This record gives sequence, structure tokens and C-alpha cells, in this order.
Amino acid sequence: MSARLIQFFSLPKGCRFILIYNLLLEFSFFRFASRVTRYASRQIVFLLDLPLPPCYIRPVEAAVKKTCILFIMASLLIFSAHLGGEDMFIDKDTQDRVREYLLGKYGDDLRLRIDYGVRQTAAFWGENDGSPEEFAKFCQMNFIADPERLHALFQRLEANFETLYGHMNRIRLEFNRPLHLDQGEILPIDLRFGQIDPAAHASDDLFAGKIAFEVLLNFPSYSLAEKNGMGPDWNRLDWAYARCGDLFLSRLPARASQNAAAALSEAETYISQYNIHLGNLVGNEGQALFPTGLKRISHWGLRDQIKTLYSDSDGLAGQEMIYEVLKRIIQQDIPKSMIDRDQYIWNPYKNKVFKEGREVSWTPEPNSRYMHLLNVFKAMRDMDEFYPSLPSHVQRKFELERELEEPAVSRLLEDILTSAEARETAALIAGRLDRELRPFDIWYDGFKPRAKITEAELDRRVRQRYPSLARFEKGLRATLQLLGFAPASATEISKRIAVEPARGAGHAWGAQMRTERSHLRTRVDKDGMSYQGFNVAMHELGHCAEQVLSLQHADSYLMSGVPNTAITEAFAFIFQKRDLKVLGFPEPTASTRRLQVLDTLWMTYEIAGVALVDMKTWEWLYRNPGAKPDGLRRAVMRCAREVWNQYYAPVFGVRDQVILAAYSHMIDSPLYLPDYPLGHLIAFQLESHLQGKNLGREMERMCRAGRLTPQLWMRNAVGEEISAQPLLAAAREALEAFKK
Repeated sequence: MSARLIQFFSLPKGCRFILIYNLLLEFSFFRFASRVTRYASRQIVFLLDLPLPPCYIRPVEAAVKKTCILFIMASLLIFSAHLGGEDMFIDKDTQDRVREYLLGKYGDDLRLRIDYGVRQTAAFWGENDGSPEEFAKFCQMNFIADPERLHALFQRLEANFETLYGHMNRIRLEFNRPLHLDQGEILPIDLRFGQIDPAAHASDDLFAGKIAFEVLLNFPSYSLAEKNGMGPDWNRLDWAYARCGDLFLSRLPARASQNAAAALSEAETYISQYNIHLGNLVGNEGQALFPTGLKRISHWGLRDQIKTLYSDSDGLAGQEMIYEVLKRIIQQDIPKSMIDRDQYIWNPYKNKVFKEGREVSWTPEPNSRYMHLLNVFKAMRDMDEFYPSLPSHVQRKFELERELEEPAVSRLLEDILTSAEARETAALIAGRLDRELRPFDIWYDGFKPRAKITEAELDRRVRQRYPSLARFEKGLRATLQLLGFAPASATEISKRIAVEPARGAGHAWGAQMRTERSHLRTRVDKDGMSYQGFNVAMHELGHCAEQVLSLQHADSYLMSGVPNTAITEAFAFIFQKRDLKVLGFPEPTASTRRLQVLDTLWMTYEIAGVALVDMKTWEWLYRNPGAKPDGLRRAVMRCAREVWNQYYAPVFGVRDQVILAAYSHMIDSPLYLPDYPLGHLIAFQLESHLQGKNLGREMERMCRAGRLTPQLWMRNAVGEEISAQPLLAAAREALEAFKK
């Protein structure tokens, strides 16, 4: 029995009934329509996990699978009859009666909308919403057949949801200011406000007021397969209606939303204050390798400090020391007194703590890292029962938020991890370093144009140009023009971005209402903006520019944005890559462009393994929902070792490393990490398309496409779907050029 079928039978009875009924109804209805039959067949193939192509079912393969499919369909029919919809308040007879009434009144041309609408509404209608007779009356009175009236309803919904989402987003932004911005002490009351989710009760109100049911009744919600299949033939209004149908995919109670907001806020606060004072570290001979007062956040700052040391002839010792710190954090045997405190001296090799020259006793961090991850998991899992068609956070993250199926993402990651190009790049790096690779060389930074520029020179150049965040914000218009945006566009975008000092590593907070601004946050040292902070700021500027363009230039509010996080990450990488250009350094040569290709490949190779650890960790959590923090710590380290041993040990020549578990996003952003390697692949495809074109004009064109599915968005942007092959082909050319 396939994994999909096992997963299917593990669902609650009510969920299984909804899925079966949906599948059978669509299959029977579309059997005479050749195009849509293909999409219905896809759903069967997806459920059974049959290895058929996504675009069509080959006749030969269909014949081979015919017996299996008939057997499974018969089994599901029997099982569906046995269930009888017992977990649904609105039974099948009531739904059929309503459906027949609407078909009789409006005709067979509206069968698709009627079938979807009645089914969707019934799936969420409970006893508190009214009797079955009231359900029937609601559907009969509120189904809209007239296209003009339907469009009027859609326009009113768009306007009101922009008001609702926009103001809730602004409330969250304001409540989280003390937690996210470096503006003084965090008070206990700040933590309490940060845990409030203004949207927690909105869903209850929208269902209680029957607004949600009116949307469910009139706007079908299509599966990912249906969107990808039918989407190319949809016009912009079809797409906007489809996104309207996605507004209510669950009936999430306020308590579940609030619990999730609290868990995420606590994890974010924990991560944002996880600083290590590098000036307080010493080696085995008592030697300090970093200046007093140098503080870096985990993991971003520590990782980037390792990167900057590649340009230092004596940087290896410092890299080794930071690597030991990262291992202590992952293992949770780091002294608690060394986290965000500078009162002690620490030897991370021997794990000894000193004060005033004397060794002192200490206690390790009490698995706080994994306690927060576990709390986030529990909060996400508490939502599962309210998503009948996507009853796990893993499924929702991939199929609902990312709109890319997990197996497809895994294949993209493995294409990079198993490539000959990655292995040859590793050998090239070892030759450039003139030593055997160390595990932290997954962050090798020597391919970048800045590799030969010292950190001190980069910091000097940044502080000269941007002595403060205010100066950086004032220069946004000129920066955007330098990147290729027309003066009017640069003015529009820069006016809609606020620049602020981050307490953590940095992030971008987008607006959800056209009257609001996007917020760019980056870390600023006490003595001013460093290169590291500027580099992060350029990354976040890419996010903010995308956020402004995809909101302000959208032809429909419900189509605003980009399809998923990986695409906005791609734009962020494109901007970040141009940081030296903004600082006035020369444009890259043909040779440095080849190095940049290898740099992209190496970054993707590194983060692809990190993403797999994140994915494996969540698989383990769902298999072990009763886990304790220490058990989770051991499991994460085991996942990290397994991924390392499979994909990195043959290249690095050392086994059982845990460094892939260092990323802080694993703790406070559940299953976010796969967006980074996807972002690198997408960014490379976008960069290839941008060769010889204007970045500003092309980015504006791409962002106007809005929330298509990722693969359709990519076809519109560059003419091909997401793939690792363009990057691997370019890396092969670069490697061959260096051999000559």
C-alpha cells in the first residue's frame, strides 16, 4: 500500500468522506470533458501515488494500472457508503436536494460552481450555524448566478478584506515593535502583546456572520493540481475568483490561532536575543581572537563572521572557534551564562568558563532551543483537525503556502546535492584554500567579488556612505535607480519603505493594505552600520521592493503578492548580489561572473541539506508527537548527521557532523528553510533571463503577474518552470573554463 493511501486511511472519518466524495463527484462529472478528465485523473493518480507524468496519462501505463485503480475505486466507494457522512452535520441527502434545486433553477451550465459551492459550504456548516433546513434556505437564497452580481460581490469582498487584513497586519506590526526593533529593554508586557493574534477571532466572526459561507457558496476553491492544469486557460478574473475561493480553507477557532501566535512569538523573541560576544571567547592557550565588544547573533551573525574570515590570512583559527560555538548551541551544552551576556570568558573547545582569571562553575542551556521548536510543532499540529484536506502542517506548508508538492521539492534539492558539479566545486574550493575542507566550509565565501576585500575595508566603505540607517533610507531612491529602476518607479518604491533597526538579524515586514508601507529591518552596531548590516539591508530591500510592486501594481487585491516565499527570496538574493555595485565597486568581469555561478551553486548545495534536515525533523515530529525537548534534540542531531553522511561526508571526508542543524529559522519559522534553496534556483533563472535586460522594468512586469501558482508564475517570468538544470549547466561551463 502506498504512503499516500496509508496517509489517507489515517485521516478522521469525516475528512476521508469529504476527500472521497470530492474525488468521485469530480471524476463522474468531468468524464465527458477531455481536458478536465485529465485533471480528475491526476487527483486519482496523486492519491494512489502512481508514477505517471503530471500532464497526461499514457495509454499503456493507464492500461497497466487499470485493475489497480478499479479495485481501489471500488474499495473507496464501499468505504464511503459505510461512513455515510456521519461526521458531517449536513448530510448527503440535504446536499443533493439543494444541488438539484439550484441546478433546476439555474441550469446545467453552472453545475461546476453549484457542485463546489454546496459541497464547500456543507463541509464547514455546523449545528451552531443553523438546521439543515436553514442550510438549504441559505444556499437557495445566496447562490449568485448572474455574472454582474457575482462580480459586484467579489469587488466588495476585495475591498473589505483589504481593510480587514491591512489593519490586522498593522496591529501585529505595532504590537511587535518592542520585540523586533532594537529600541531598548523588552518589558514583560511587550511579550504579552507580541503573543496576541488580531486575526484570531476574525474567522469566528466571519463564519458567525455568514460572510465565510457566502464566499464558500459562490467561489470554488481549486486544488493545486487543478490550478496548474486549468490555470493557463484562465483569464485574470478567473484567477482572482480562484484566489477568493482560497479565503476559507479551514474553520480555525480563535484558541488555535492564538496558541500558534504565542508559540511563534516566544520562539522569535528567544532567537532575536541569542547573541554571542565573540570578544569573550578564548582558545586553549587563553588567546582571544576577536575584538572586545564584537557581538554576533546565532546563527546568521556567526555564519557571516565565518564568511568574512576567508579574506583574512589568519582567519582559520577564528572560523574553527565559531564552529565550536555553533556545535555547542546545537548540542545545547553551551553555558547559559554566555548567551547574550559578556560578564564571563569562555573556552568553547574545552567548554570552560572563567571570571577574573579563575574557572567558575556553570550550567548548560536547558534544551531551550528544542523546547521552543516543540511548542511551535504542537501549536501547528493543533490546527490539523481544522484542515480536512490538508491535515498536517507539512502538507499545508508545501501544497497550500508554497504550492509545490513535497516530492517535487525533494527532487530539486537532490538534483543539487548529488550533482557532479557540486563535488567538483568542492574540490576547487579545497584547492583555493590549499587545505582539506572543514565542515564549516559549507559557508565558503571566496567565490564572491568581495572575497579579496577585507572586512575592515568593507565596513569603512559602508560607514562612509551610510553612517546611519536614516542615511540608508534617504538613499533608497538613488540605490533603486542604480539598480535599474526608472526615476518615477524608484520614487514610488522608496516612499513606501520604512527602514528600522532590527533586534534580530533583520527581516522585511510587508504591508497588506495599499495605504501602508513595507518595513525594512536590519541590524546596526553601536558604532554605526557595518558591511554585514548593509548586506542584510540589501537582501531585505529586495523583499520590500517586491512587496511594494506586487501590492501596488496588482490588478486585484486578492491576486497581490507573489506565489510563495521562495520567489520573494529570489528577488532578495538578486538585490543582495548587487551590494558591491551600490557601494561603488567595479562591475563583475566575465571571470568573476563565472565565480558567481559557482558561488550560487555552493550556497544552494549548503542550504539544500539544511532544508532536508528541517523536512526530516518535521517528519519525525509527526511520528513522535509526544516527544520531549531532549528527545527532539537527539532526533534533530540524528537527522543532521544522516543528511551530512549521505550528501556531504563523501565530499568533505568527515562523517557525523551536526552543523546543518545550526539554522535559527528551524526554531521560529516552521518549515521555512526549503524556501532558501528554491529561492537560489529561482534567482538564478531570473538572473539568466535578466542578462541584457533592465532589472527594474522586468521586475515590475514579473510582479504584476501576482499570485499565480509558482510554476505558472515562472513560465510567465522566464518561460520555464523551476529547475536545477540551468544552474548546473552554467556551473559545468564555469568549471570547464577554470580547467583551461
